[in-house]
Amino acid sequence: MRPVRREKLNRAGNSGENPGFDFLQECWSDDPALQIVIKKLLVKFPQWGIACVDGVLVEWER
Repeated sequence: MRPVRREKLNRAGNSGENPGFDFLQECWSDDPALQIVIKKLLVKFPQWGIACVDGVLVEWER
């Protein structure tokens, strides 16, 4: 499952398209190795409105 998720995260990183909070949450919960990738994406794309707070992904509103 990791390669499929990793590929989708890589595509999001290249396109800037938000893969969705639910997908990110699922990856975050199931695979600690993908947490690093997700953290980098969240820094690169703050416009997605998702942040990591105390080790948990949260959606925030402006």
